[in-house]
Amino acid sequence: MRFATGVSDLELADYQRAVRLLLRHPLITATWPDEKALPRVRRFATELRRDLSEAFGYRLELHGGTARLVRTADRLETDRPAITRTGRPFDRQRYAYLSLCLATLGRAGIQVTLTELAESVSADANRITGLGLDPDVGADRRAFVDAVAWLEERGVLRLADGSSTAWASDPGAGEALYDIGRDAVLALFLPPRVLQHIDSVTALLDRTVHSSGNAERRAAAQAARRAVLERPVVYYDDVPGEVGNHLRGQALPADLHRLTGLRLERRAEGVLLVDTAGWSAERFPGAGSVAQAAVLLAVAIAERVSDPDGRKARRMPVPDPAEARVKLIGQVDAGLPAGVPIFTDPEPEAETGADAGNENGTPGDRTAEKDGERTLPLITDSFLREATAEVLRRYGSAFGAAWHTDPDRLRAEAVALLTRFGAVRPVPGGVLALPLIGRYRSTVAQVKQRTLF
Repeated sequence: MRFATGVSDLELADYQRAVRLLLRHPLITATWPDEKALPRVRRFATELRRDLSEAFGYRLELHGGTARLVRTADRLETDRPAITRTGRPFDRQRYAYLSLCLATLGRAGIQVTLTELAESVSADANRITGLGLDPDVGADRRAFVDAVAWLEERGVLRLADGSSTAWASDPGAGEALYDIGRDAVLALFLPPRVLQHIDSVTALLDRTVHSSGNAERRAAAQAARRAVLERPVVYYDDVPGEVGNHLRGQALPADLHRLTGLRLERRAEGVLLVDTAGWSAERFPGAGSVAQAAVLLAVAIAERVSDPDGRKARRMPVPDPAEARVKLIGQVDAGLPAGVPIFTDPEPEAETGADAGNENGTPGDRTAEKDGERTLPLITDSFLREATAEVLRRYGSAFGAAWHTDPDRLRAEAVALLTRFGAVRPVPGGVLALPLIGRYRSTVAQVKQRTLF
């Protein structure tokens, strides 16, 4: 037993609940995600600091009325967007307004009105080519209000007087006064490097160079535990060999169960952490039309791959993950402001590119070569369109009229959901069926019918 050594058996369930709470909500305030969260974390602060650091390389910081779990990033993630109160992912405009709001709040006092915040953000946004903010323009105002609401929901802004609802409809019709949660503002944005010292987003990833064998083994073990927590499923072929060795080892399931109370499921192709406690922000299968369609598509894909009487699915090589990583890095780096001087560190940094991936727990050259030799079944777009049409025909009353009029949107969102959970991998012309899809082979799906009257 290496973790939670100072926690009694009677308190272990509460401790595991606190660990899951921090892993799901890296920022905890007096009101977010609820009023009981912060006391639960403070109760085990000492043990949490030690275990989260040793097990995952994370850092827990407690300041005033705020707890912040500073994660160690192994790779860039694209499937964890900020979400509006209406459930829509943030776009670039909303992210920009959110960043400018934090910059304004960082130099503000203890209170700010909504109008003052909008004026300050507008002044900064209007100096940025292609952004701008005009509160009289409906689209700009809605995007700004979504950013403010995200901060308000997490206790960074606390309504002291007035209402933001009337202002959101008409900036001249109402006003809102906010108390600023100083601790939350400071905790919310904690980059591992000074931003003026970096010339690429890759500098924000953990790039510690380990000089001893024990340190390298410890780092690989931490990367393996992080991968299981951060990804819905971890395939051995998608991680470096040293990380895969820890994923196959006997210590990993015991460590994660001791820390989180969750069980590790291991198969020939990889591992996944079974969420029996409802700690994940999104689960699969889930509720809603898209989730139902995704499950039914998974069943259809599994049957297509394994059908002994049908035409055998064509197999194609798995795309090199390094190419997608380089493309994503280029897209992010394109947003770096032009003409701003970069203050480089005097000491040399760790290697970048594909080799750096091996140090960070992401696929490097060796894994890329292995991926190049792998083949997976190709499920074509035409098959997915036909399968979606069959789903709508067979379970018509379970889906609303909007989905029947736009089946391509239902297919796209269902495939995106399967992609997020590691069941398929998009490629030009279709998707590759990943091993997780085999879980739904011979599954009998039952869809709850929609009540019409």
